[in-house]
Amino acid sequence: MLKWIIILLIVAAIASLLGFSGVANASAGIAKILIFIVLVGLLLMILFGFMVLA
Repeated sequence: MLKWIIILLIVAAIASLLGFSGVANASAGIAKILIFIVLVGLLLMILFGFMVLA
C-alpha cells in the first residue's frame, strides 16, 4: 500500500511540473485516500493490540 502511495505522489509531482493539473489532482487525491486508509488501519491494529495485551 505504501508503494502505491509513493508512486502516486511521484506521478502527481511530475504531472504538476509538466502542467497536467488534472492528472496531478487525481493522483494526489487517490494518494490522500490511501494514506487515510493506512492510518485508520494502523490505528485499529494498535487499538486491538492493546486490547489483546490487557
